[in-house]
Amino acid sequence: MSKLPNCPECNSEYTYEDGNLLICPECAHEWTPGTEAGSDSEEKVVKDSNGNVLQDGDTVTVIKDLKVKGSSSVLKQGTKVKNIRLIDGDHDIDCKIDGFGAMKLKSEFVKKI
Repeated sequence: MSKLPNCPECNSEYTYEDGNLLICPECAHEWTPGTEAGSDSEEKVVKDSNGNVLQDGDTVTVIKDLKVKGSSSVLKQGTKVKNIRLIDGDHDIDCKIDGFGAMKLKSEFVKKI
């Protein structure tokens, strides 16, 4: 029988396998092999409406009219947004738009140029 890794949460040695998961009976943490605490450096992949991977500094275009929360103005379809920054959260693009200022957008409403 091979030695199972210790729990990445509490470092307990009493881990066991359940199908594809490893489980710690002491803290109830569940994980898949290869995703221990040291491998959390995986970056979140953000994709646009067409499935293209977005990166910091990309230029994107808005694909539909978007209401600006707290304002009566609308961000028009086709508006070009330069030099985006990717952030964590529901609105995963942080940017500055000419005529509107700083704004956060959802990646599902933009396409990469």
